[in-house]
Amino acid sequence: MKKIIIAILVFNFVFESANSQNKESTYDYVKAFKTAFYTNPSTDSRSVSGKPGYKYWQNRADYNITVELDTLSDIVMGKEIIRYTNNSPDELDFLWLQMDQNLFMENSRGNAIIPLRGSRNGSKGQKLDGGFKISAVQIIPERGNKNRSIIDIKYEVYDTRMKVILPEPLKANGGKLSLKVDFSFLSPDYGSDRMGILRTDNGKVYTIAQWYPRMCVYDDLRGWNILPYTGQGEFYLEYGDFNVNITAPADHIVVCSGELLNPLETYTLDQLDRWAKAEASDETVMIRAPEEINDPSSRPMGREMITWRFRIDNARDVAWASSSAFVVDAARINLPSGKNSMAISAYPIESYGDNAWERSTEYTKFSVEHYSERWFEYPYPTAINVAGNVKGMEYPGVSFCYHLSKGERLWGVTDHEFGHNWFPMIVGSNERLYGWMDEGFNSFINDIATKEFNNGEYYPGKPNQHRRAMMYGFYSDKVEPTITAPDNLIENNMGLQYRKTAMVLWLLRDNVLGKKRFDDAFKEYIHRWSYKHPAPDDFFRTMEDVSGEDLSWFWRGWILNNWSVDQAITNVEYVLGDPAKGAYITVKNMREIPMPLNLEITTVSGQKIRKSLPVEIWKNNIDWKFLVETSEAFEKVIVDPDFEYPDVNPQNNYWYKSE
Repeated sequence: MKKIIIAILVFNFVFESANSQNKESTYDYVKAFKTAFYTNPSTDSRSVSGKPGYKYWQNRADYNITVELDTLSDIVMGKEIIRYTNNSPDELDFLWLQMDQNLFMENSRGNAIIPLRGSRNGSKGQKLDGGFKISAVQIIPERGNKNRSIIDIKYEVYDTRMKVILPEPLKANGGKLSLKVDFSFLSPDYGSDRMGILRTDNGKVYTIAQWYPRMCVYDDLRGWNILPYTGQGEFYLEYGDFNVNITAPADHIVVCSGELLNPLETYTLDQLDRWAKAEASDETVMIRAPEEINDPSSRPMGREMITWRFRIDNARDVAWASSSAFVVDAARINLPSGKNSMAISAYPIESYGDNAWERSTEYTKFSVEHYSERWFEYPYPTAINVAGNVKGMEYPGVSFCYHLSKGERLWGVTDHEFGHNWFPMIVGSNERLYGWMDEGFNSFINDIATKEFNNGEYYPGKPNQHRRAMMYGFYSDKVEPTITAPDNLIENNMGLQYRKTAMVLWLLRDNVLGKKRFDDAFKEYIHRWSYKHPAPDDFFRTMEDVSGEDLSWFWRGWILNNWSVDQAITNVEYVLGDPAKGAYITVKNMREIPMPLNLEITTVSGQKIRKSLPVEIWKNNIDWKFLVETSEAFEKVIVDPDFEYPDVNPQNNYWYKSE
């Protein structure tokens, strides 16, 4: 399949080059450097510097959830109490909740838009009585209220959203209420590549996500964020503390976001001893070994069901997994502050061996330690990698990765999904609208982690080397601008949004700002917006504020539009016809994106001369002519000699001496 794709890219590249070589420039410097990039002025909640404003606010949702897993029917049933705090300046007459399981109702919008060829964002043809079954929605009165009886309230369900009608408005600036919801749902076998049930020789592996009604975000930009969940777009969630109780068959092991509060009730004495060793070990320690899977003594005896109790603080979501088939191993994660977390892997025996899941904890540990040291310290007590039928999906402290992945593929998906703990778990951007701000940013930091892991064991080389190979895909008329919302992307273009955004950040780092200025600004963006809700302008403004550079031309070309770059060398002439007096070189910007220009001259004696010109040469010019002081003739001149730009027509980057 890869060979076919590469062949298509090569054909399209040759076709594009042949047809664009003699075209006139389409560059418009007024359009590229247009003033007034920012249309939103400063507000009390968002500063023009890119910082949260002095009156920044966001609402909060704390959850107490109790559920039971019925492994005979594959039904999850339970109840939640949401402690919701309205920190906004607005009274709220109603609340909106996300009902993501309703995607799996037969008549859902998401099912209606699955194409005939199928989609990873569906249930792969399974027909089931899916969706939430709501048996009660109630308000629990506040303490001190003379009427302490629970109040049944009205609610309306519209596809993947539920509107809760409040009996009286929820007060602004700190008003609180406790909302109780009783729910159940039938788990799909394959839930839009985000959750599901893997059947193994030793039992089912349940990976459970989007499993409880979740509060929609009410923010200062859009009010209620109520875009429906159709499968392709991801999530936008409030922060809060979670207490989660999960009851499962006693032969199951359950893992969940956060800290296990009752290990004495859920593991054997031998396993507790192994946990203690793992907490002190940088090497992977087996908690439940492959040879113990069918040993009844590897689980607490004498009970049919066990309740597992977990807690995670200041998180935006929680996910879990449960199976009788789990092999479990773990190791200590060392954090910059001196604190420790735990890397944990849970996988069936089918995933063990041949450079596969036995290395999962090693990968998890490295990723979390690397991102903590470089960008922001990991905040959760555990980092758990679960093998299931999900190809790769992320939640706070938990990743679901494909059970058959091994080697480079397992490293890549593990590192990518745990990188998401920084984007969007810590930096809580709106994935439903701005997928590039989590997938693309994460793909960028993944490149750095892969280079540093185990002396580059899986590093494919400098990212620049892949830019030209992918450029036709980036520039195709069938590719949407980077800023496009995931639901508005052709499904096959989702991966391009990951890689193109990463490429754009590399261009900004390597060719515009330089490593230090970029890293300082990017790290400051993470710190400013940790556990908050940034929008694109907040990122743009922060990068400019900290780096001291106006980058509006850069964002306009690479993020807001699907423009392309094509720098050409059009002429070399010697001063008065004498190479000893120097040479004039003329370059031209052929396409819409301006970029700094790098050039290498090789003289007839083999000397190499490098010239770099700032992007400002294109501020009011399409062509630029400049003097190079030399004493001998040129053998060749190359624009972009290190192949750092995804130049749509590299053939016009060269000038050679005439014979």
